[in-house]
Amino acid sequence: MKKTIGIVVVFVLLVHSNYAQTLSDYLLEAAKNNPGLKARYKDFEVALEKIPQVSSLPDPTFSFGYFISPVETRVGPQQARFSLSQMFPWFGTLKAQENVAALIAEAKYQAFLDERNRLYYKVSAAYYPLYELNQWKKIEEENIRILQSYKTIAQKKFENGNGTMVDVLRVDIILKEARTTLSILEEKQKPLLSTFNNLLNRGDSTEVTIKDSLIVDALPYDYRRDSLLVNNPALEELNLKMKASEASENVAHKQGLPKLGVGLDYVLIGPRSDLPAGQAGMDIPDNGKNALMPMVSLSIPVYRKKYKAAVKEAQLEQEKFALQKEDYVNSLTSGYEMGLFEIQQQYQLLKLYDAQVNE
Repeated sequence: MKKTIGIVVVFVLLVHSNYAQTLSDYLLEAAKNNPGLKARYKDFEVALEKIPQVSSLPDPTFSFGYFISPVETRVGPQQARFSLSQMFPWFGTLKAQENVAALIAEAKYQAFLDERNRLYYKVSAAYYPLYELNQWKKIEEENIRILQSYKTIAQKKFENGNGTMVDVLRVDIILKEARTTLSILEEKQKPLLSTFNNLLNRGDSTEVTIKDSLIVDALPYDYRRDSLLVNNPALEELNLKMKASEASENVAHKQGLPKLGVGLDYVLIGPRSDLPAGQAGMDIPDNGKNALMPMVSLSIPVYRKKYKAAVKEAQLEQEKFALQKEDYVNSLTSGYEMGLFEIQQQYQLLKLYDAQVNE
């Protein structure tokens, strides 16, 4: 946590404008290409597709029945039956379910933003070691150049009788050590480049542009302290999850209420064949007339245990997210204080080193 805060603060205030622009380009490239971040955005898109699923009515039911042995009625035998029915949840249930799905989708988007911030931290944390490595390589190259000059001088003195072979050997040993260090630094660059390029989802050996210098500016002591807990994606995600749990509790209550169903039956009725010849349809009104029957049904939620469990589940989730939020706030606050202290400490050391160099 403290490393995350420190890197973000350093990234905003401590780098030179050209350097920041170069790093910003890499951050943008990482946001576009990193597979982990794209997968997190897919989570958000998946959650969006849940909204129309939970806010729609259940499918209507159509049935057809054929009477193998026709049932005789006063107006004729029943030959076939067509039925169409539709169930409706209790008033407001679909809207409540839609609200839950929308809040979950918003929480997924905040999780995506938090993952993006973490990716920015990882890219920045992988970029700075490359800058440090380049500087160390330059120092070692300059050190080798100076040592080679010293070795030449020591050899000349030895040849002229003004020095000893020990001086030549001592410089030669230090020179070999410097060359070995430079070789190790060259090898170290490979994994650093691989780490950085993998975050951008590109080839391990792709060249990375590194600026030659940094300009360090003073950092205010209370930098962004007031906005530490404002617009924080991780905290906002927990807030939305709590709201979704509250909405889920409302859904559980509504699902425990009766469901209303409406339907329509259409029965095919044949004409009676048992009437005297020449009198069919004359003595019985509506002989052979098909029947139409509207229907209304009502579900009775007798088994209450599952509904009570769903309500309790939603309430426990609310408590869980509240505790997670409290823990995260504590961690974020302590991490901020430690990160700010370390930045101020490094700033003081830089002032000390500048003073020592200029003396």
